[in-house]
This record gives sequence, structure tokens and C-alpha cells, in this order.
Amino acid sequence: MEVIAQKTILVIDDDYYICDVLKTCLEIFGGCKAITTLYAEEGLDIVAENPPDAIVLDILMPNMDGFAFLKKLQANPQIADIPVVLLTARADLTDPQAIAKLGVNGAIAKPFHPVKLFSEISQILGW
Repeated sequence: MEVIAQKTILVIDDDYYICDVLKTCLEIFGGCKAITTLYAEEGLDIVAENPPDAIVLDILMPNMDGFAFLKKLQANPQIADIPVVLLTARADLTDPQAIAKLGVNGAIAKPFHPVKLFSEISQILGW
């Protein structure tokens, strides 16, 4: 029997409750290990120390926003290939052209459906 390694997903969102809901959804419905942070800067530190299998990223955040996070992530060849899925209230960023321009794998609009979240992420990432 093949053993499938547990996926680790880093969630970066400035809303504590969204982080909590995402962590629960990803762990219960997806069998993933979810790591959450409210700060993009801390997210970069986590990625550098222990790269996750994927990142779920909010765009609109104080201090460093998701756009700045993406620039720093994509500028570092050691972590640039980590797949990123946006979780955003900005409907314009869920457009395929915006997704391609940002260099992310896909986007999920807020509000999202908690039960369907992991399957949406899996579909975007081809897991």
C-alpha cells in the first residue's frame, strides 16, 4: 500500500477568524497540516525555514500586502516554485488574466464555502 505524505499548507490572512476556519477546513476535510499567520512578513520567514507544499494568500493586508509578498516569494529562486492560491475579496483577481499576470496558480473568492475549500484548492493545484 502506498503511503501518501501529508501536505502542508501555509495560510496567510490578516483575519484571525479566517485563519482559524481555514486551518480547521484544511485539516478536517483535506487531511493537511495547516500553518497560519496573520502577517505576510512572518509568512516569508516560515516559507524560508520550512517550505510548505502550497500557500493560501490573502491580498488585502496591512503592512506587507499579498502583492508585496508575491514579489518577494517569486524573487527567491529557492522558494519561487511553491504554488500559491489567492483567497481574496477582490473579484477582479479571480479573473484568469489576473491570475496569470500575478503568477499564481489560482484564486478563490471570499466568501468561500468552508466544506468545498480543500477540494477547490486541490483542483487548482492538481492534487
